Amino acid sequence: MVAQTGDMDERDQGGPGADPGADVRRSGGRPLVGYGSGPVPGDVLAPLDSGAADVEQRWRSFHRWSPYTLLAVGTVMAVPTNGAFGLDRVDWWAMGALVAAAVVLEAVALRLGLARKGPSVAGSVYYWLRWGLAFCLAWLNPLYAFYAAIGYFGAGRFLLPRLVKPGLAASAVILAGSQAGGLPPGNTAQWALFGALLAVNLGLVAAMVHLDTKEGERSLAQVATIAELERTNKALQDALDENAALHSQLLVQAREAGISDERRRLAAEIHDTIAQGLTGIIAQLQVVANTDDRGLAREHLDRAADLARHSLGEARRSVHNLAPAALDDATLAEALKKTVADWSSRTGVRADFTLTGTAEPLHEEIEASLLRIAEEALSNAARHAAATRVGVTLSFMAGQVTLDVRDDGRGFDPLALPARSGSGGFGLDGMRARAERLAGGVTVESEEGGGTAISAHVPLVRHDQ
Repeated sequence: MVAQTGDMDERDQGGPGADPGADVRRSGGRPLVGYGSGPVPGDVLAPLDSGAADVEQRWRSFHRWSPYTLLAVGTVMAVPTNGAFGLDRVDWWAMGALVAAAVVLEAVALRLGLARKGPSVAGSVYYWLRWGLAFCLAWLNPLYAFYAAIGYFGAGRFLLPRLVKPGLAASAVILAGSQAGGLPPGNTAQWALFGALLAVNLGLVAAMVHLDTKEGERSLAQVATIAELERTNKALQDALDENAALHSQLLVQAREAGISDERRRLAAEIHDTIAQGLTGIIAQLQVVANTDDRGLAREHLDRAADLARHSLGEARRSVHNLAPAALDDATLAEALKKTVADWSSRTGVRADFTLTGTAEPLHEEIEASLLRIAEEALSNAARHAAATRVGVTLSFMAGQVTLDVRDDGRGFDPLALPARSGSGGFGLDGMRARAERLAGGVTVESEEGGGTAISAHVPLVRHDQ
């Protein structure tokens, strides 16, 4: 029985390509009875591992050669004991003919490869012919029960599913008769013994069939579970491969976005430092070119030199992504006050700085962005507004910091501005880009002849956050 169960496990636990429902379909919707070591189909045997395939090959060899062996064992034991069972000359000849017929039958089965083909009509005919020969031989000499016992092992291998249980019961009849002393029973006591032994044999067969069936169902469930796990693992592996591809794609996109963002940052820094510095230098040199006063010329040349040195330092800081130099040793309010004063001194335009609310140290990126926005707004006022007065206000409010730059210049029509380019870092577009990068924004109010008001607002994020 251990060997039979092992063979069933091998059949039901075929490789990944095996169909776990094939055996159920062949048996009309229920698992095949495994008692009798049914075969592993060829399409299931192929993907089995080498160990399982070797077991199946051993079972096939067993079903090919064990009938010859057990027939020989029965014959060797029956010949010297025929006298004890009262065999006459005719019985001897009958026994010889039956043994010869059994040898021929086994040779035909071997040639047809029935042990390899599995349950079939031909296999069922072979099984019942062999049972008939074993019954007749056991009738003559009960020691031929050795040959009849092969029926227990071949039922699942050769019989169609609906004939397995009858085949096992028929083999139990021969074994019970031999255990009772031979067939037919000679008296009532022998009949009673035969009945009891037959009941015991049938009970054992039923128990083994039940256990083997449950084992088969468990094996089918395991095969289905393994198949589902393999499908799940494959789906998981596909998902992992897809995620890896997406990750690589995201890395490329992140790298490209980083490069693009760095280009925008450098463009904004160059515009807000070098370009503005060069504009101031040009303005100072124009004054020098248009005056004959050597003292005034010297004053403006010194301012141009100071602007050049300042612009060079800011350019270097921009390359290293550092905060503006004005914020090195000063708060944002102090840096804005100094920037407004310097701008007023250079341009000759009155400019006032106002602080409202309680000033707090802000995150360095917020301070740098607000300072650059103020510098850009003042630069625009100097170049385009023709203003006589400018006011800069820094307001600390609940959760927000606001920078307002107002002038009384010529103003403009905001609706007439060109569409935003998206490049960032140039004029009003650059101011908006800086504020939006910090989850803030910039609003512009202006009208022709009515001055301009630029307001930038960003979240209040403290220096220690």
